[in-house]
Amino acid sequence: MPGESSPLRILHIFRTPVGGLFRHVMDVARGQIARGHAVGIVCDSSTGGARAEAALEQIAPLLALGLSRFPMSRNPGPSDFAALKEVRRIVKERRPDILHGHGSKGGLYARLPAFYDTSWPARIYTPHGGSFHFAGDAPRDKLYRLVEKILLFKTSLFLMESAYIARRADQDIGPIKKPLVIVRNGVTDAEFEPVTQQPDAKDILYLGEMRVLKGVDTLLHALARLARDGRRLTALLVGAGPDEQNIRNAAQELGLSAQVTFSPPMPIREALSLAKVMVMPSRGESLPYVVLEAAAARMPLIATNVGGIPEIFGPFADRLVPPGEPGFLAATIKNTFSKSEVERLTEAAALAAHIRKNFSYDRMIEDGIIAYRQALGPRHRDWPGRIKPSATPFS
Repeated sequence: MPGESSPLRILHIFRTPVGGLFRHVMDVARGQIARGHAVGIVCDSSTGGARAEAALEQIAPLLALGLSRFPMSRNPGPSDFAALKEVRRIVKERRPDILHGHGSKGGLYARLPAFYDTSWPARIYTPHGGSFHFAGDAPRDKLYRLVEKILLFKTSLFLMESAYIARRADQDIGPIKKPLVIVRNGVTDAEFEPVTQQPDAKDILYLGEMRVLKGVDTLLHALARLARDGRRLTALLVGAGPDEQNIRNAAQELGLSAQVTFSPPMPIREALSLAKVMVMPSRGESLPYVVLEAAAARMPLIATNVGGIPEIFGPFADRLVPPGEPGFLAATIKNTFSKSEVERLTEAAALAAHIRKNFSYDRMIEDGIIAYRQALGPRHRDWPGRIKPSATPFS
């Protein structure tokens, strides 16, 4: 076992190299490498596209524990046995001190082998929402909660990205009596540079996955309401996902074809330059990077009061809107565009200042390493500066 200040061997396991989860793993891996730790990445080989390929190719030479990609299915199934076998082979070969599972599938692969392998490394689990977005009574939702309850027994430490997800986990599978710490996502200094708006910018930007969970349909219905009232705003919808075709069909059925433009995923700062106001109409989130990045760049922002978004907005949380309410969203959009550009940018600057103070990239990396050392056992539990799990870690 490594000493209190010696380099760690860290293996990050997750499924899909897209979105905020992927950005988080890449950020954390780079920060850990810069601090002298040996890092490896394990993820799915069938998703991510050209952008993921390029990002992984760039970081691969820095990964002392290597980059491993093989098929991982989204839903539970027989293919998980082959994936688990490959994870075990990689772990035995590269001998990490820490397995950090991200998302529900990464959390499964990082923890399940500990039930039958007594030499399995310390297991850290960060849900990134994951299973805890499924809180209903559907058979799938109940199955996910059952699996999470079972895996609880082989979790060395929960490293939650938001107080919201910590609360949800405690409600769904708790009480959680394992060490639990909250290390919020952080953004870099470079991301606080304001974005220059293009001359032909659209009115509204949506940036994210094309999924019902993300509330894109709510935004479309809000735009249709505004159009009926004589306010025809243009919108750019950037992203891809399982519900994309249904969303495109809905835009056409609502008579928005001339107002709404669809685009495949692109770098966020490029997307931010293409619109005047960003709308995040999601029905469920943990602590979304897209909100942090847009707020840091001083992009005027309308978002829903879900998940960890109120934690991001902090003293400005009263600006948030309820999810799934097209009428309320339409009224908020109308009110936002009734303000002058100076007023919108002044509000955005105030939120950016709050983000700079409370969502530090360096703090995210350093607190994560402290949590890893805590998970390694009694030898590390009382070393100065550790993060102590609280009896009420959600305040």
